[in-house]
Amino acid sequence: MTSETVHAGEKARAQDSTAGTGEYEVEPGDCMASVAAAHGFLGETLWNLPENAELKRVRKDPNVLLPGDRVHIPKPRPRWEDGPTDQIHRFKRKGVPSSLHVVLVDDEDHPLANQPYTLNIDGTLFAGVTDGDGAVRHPIPPGARRGILRVGPEDRRKEYFLDLGHMDPVETIRGLQGRLRNLGYYAGPINGEINAETRSALLLFQERYKLPLTGEFDAATQSKLKEVFGC
Repeated sequence: MTSETVHAGEKARAQDSTAGTGEYEVEPGDCMASVAAAHGFLGETLWNLPENAELKRVRKDPNVLLPGDRVHIPKPRPRWEDGPTDQIHRFKRKGVPSSLHVVLVDDEDHPLANQPYTLNIDGTLFAGVTDGDGAVRHPIPPGARRGILRVGPEDRRKEYFLDLGHMDPVETIRGLQGRLRNLGYYAGPINGEINAETRSALLLFQERYKLPLTGEFDAATQSKLKEVFGC
């Protein structure tokens, strides 16, 4: 084993290190909204707690957490409201929807604009038309896990399977591989290892966006990948 290989392995482990010190351990598919909803909170409430400041500083995006991250979840506090006992009182629960935002492009990076689509989220069906940028936007439940997006006329329909919440942070190797695979540059496994397939995909991505052709997961490549992918 060469010293270069050892260095790359150490770098990968550093990038994949977890963050936070709370009681709850993030599982694959979790985001801050789904964790909060499962415990009776709003996502922004947990995200902005002082106890979760380190997690927020490291991850930056509440929708992209790494399995093994720790989230502090406080005990629910009862809330009391005064009211006459001989009257009917209505209380409105604040909604906690998350949102799905997908941008669809063709092989030449042209947006799939104004295309009909159907979206199945855990058995709930939505329908609409992509906007001028090829985007699909929908409110979805915070705990949603699976989706199927079908886009285009019936005779030219494309189908996309969505694994919601399963994208690791962009600075991790698994996050790199997941984004490159979704963008069509990588066809290998999401295993957190920089292998020949991953480096080839990196070179293709760097060439496409006129970055230095290093085959390395450097800061410029991370920044462009996050920009292109959207998170």
